[in-house]
Amino acid sequence: MPQTLDAIDAKILDLIQKDAALSVAEIADRVGLSSSPCWRRIKRMEEAGIIQGRVTLLDRDTLGLGFEVVASVKLALPSKENLDRFERLVGKWPEVLECMTVTGAVDYVMRITTTDMHAYDSFLREQLLGSGLVSDVQSRIVINVAKRTTALPLGLISDYVPAG
Repeated sequence: MPQTLDAIDAKILDLIQKDAALSVAEIADRVGLSSSPCWRRIKRMEEAGIIQGRVTLLDRDTLGLGFEVVASVKLALPSKENLDRFERLVGKWPEVLECMTVTGAVDYVMRITTTDMHAYDSFLREQLLGSGLVSDVQSRIVINVAKRTTALPLGLISDYVPAG
């Protein structure tokens, strides 16, 4: 069941999801609370599973991991056992940033990052097709990313309207 958020909770979440390095004191100052009540709100949202963790976003291009592919994957036989087996395999492949079960003509859509086309070809042949579970892969090389964010649209579930 979705959690209800008041405007202060939503503002705290908006600040944290845009900059996880902010201190509790900085967050408290920006939302108009003292540190203790702000910390209690953050702790409550962590315990409720709303805040799942805090990460640092890395620049893939600077690290040499800028080759990105969106792959549509169809399993040869999409049984429960094969779906479970495939998902366990995907969990072991660090190149896979996201893997979603979808409706339609394919079983999964995956976002994959590698160093270059040759590395992707190796991944495709050895991991995906080498799994023995996949009957078809349609690969789309990402040319440009028009928008990418990890920030959820909190204004859809709260009266709080994040600053542009």
